[in-house]
Amino acid sequence: MITVVGTGTGAPLAADVLAAARLVVGGRRHLAAATLPDGAEQIVLGPLAPALDTIEAYVEKGEPVVVLASGDPGFFGIVRALAERFGADALDVRPGVSSVATAFARTGLTWDDAVVVSAHGRDLRTAVNTCRAHPKVAVLTGPGAGPAELGAALTHRTTDRVLVVASALGSGEERVERVTPAEAAARDWGTAVSVVLCLDESRATGAVRTIAGAAVGPAQWALDEREFEHRDSMITKFEVRALALARLGPRLGELVWDIGAGSGSVAVECARFGAAVTAVEKTRDGVERIRANAEAHGVDVHTVHGAAPTVLSDLDDPDAVFIGGGGRELPAIVTACARRARRTVVVAMAALDRVPAVREALGGAGFAVEGVLLQSSRLAPLPGDVTRLAATNPVFLLWGVRPPASVEGVAQ
Repeated sequence: MITVVGTGTGAPLAADVLAAARLVVGGRRHLAAATLPDGAEQIVLGPLAPALDTIEAYVEKGEPVVVLASGDPGFFGIVRALAERFGADALDVRPGVSSVATAFARTGLTWDDAVVVSAHGRDLRTAVNTCRAHPKVAVLTGPGAGPAELGAALTHRTTDRVLVVASALGSGEERVERVTPAEAAARDWGTAVSVVLCLDESRATGAVRTIAGAAVGPAQWALDEREFEHRDSMITKFEVRALALARLGPRLGELVWDIGAGSGSVAVECARFGAAVTAVEKTRDGVERIRANAEAHGVDVHTVHGAAPTVLSDLDDPDAVFIGGGGRELPAIVTACARRARRTVVVAMAALDRVPAVREALGGAGFAVEGVLLQSSRLAPLPGDVTRLAATNPVFLLWGVRPPASVEGVAQ
């Protein structure tokens, strides 16, 4: 039997379990804090594979093994690796309090509405984009993905975020500090950080929840144009938006650009699906309109006032891009976006003359290109309680999808 014991955040070590152990595995600080039986072999966790091999040798001999871990070892912890190797039936898991639960307890906040993301041994960009999109996020840190790196990535990309850095939770050296992203980026935090909370405090206290974690997604999308402020019907119509959203596939942990955003209807809808979104708009009144629409729908959209492709060089690389404007600059904008998009670029245009150039720009960047002409007619009333069909303007929608094998080659 392998007994997995969560330690370090208030849970006492099970003395009876340790007393019988023939092999004890854990981090250096876990082993130092435990009273280990005489004659028991100790393994300080580093690379996991050699430790699992040694555990297997003891299990085959029927000798008891204890694995010490931080907090709740079934929450982004070692239980997964042990269960995959030895089977869940071979484990006796005794969880402590997770570092995430402890950190939120120290702040006096509930966390049933928090999004938890691990950056330990994983790409930091997923955590960054989640923090940009959601008001209450817990980030499990790791080497190269700590408060400084998270703060540096967030400094100029979000507003009103506070980082709560929790270090050495449950120990005599415990520290819980509130800093801005810029302050976090300027410090050396060492190796004791357990978890970082990223909070938009104006939205961090949410309503009573039934389902924990991130919102399950919008109940409705391709919203009617009346759901947004817009000028002179200059808005992506809901029929076009529906297909554009299907091709963009916005999701939690990703970044979407909306170029020539206008009213920001596409940006807002992508944010409602959980993606981080940057909306680029060249008119000042358009930027204000986007912000108003984002606020009205309760989402966070980062706005950039300027003209593409000039302003794109200062932005983080996107997973997906929607281009709804551009004029004569459209081919250059598509080319610039296609060079940096990790997954897909979707372009909406009314002018037939621009279709060949956009198609060539997407194909030249290595995308598989498809497209469609969307023509729809909506029911409209006529006098006498009868109905006619009112045609909307036709729109060309082209999209390029990067082949999976080439995604790793995109500029990071």
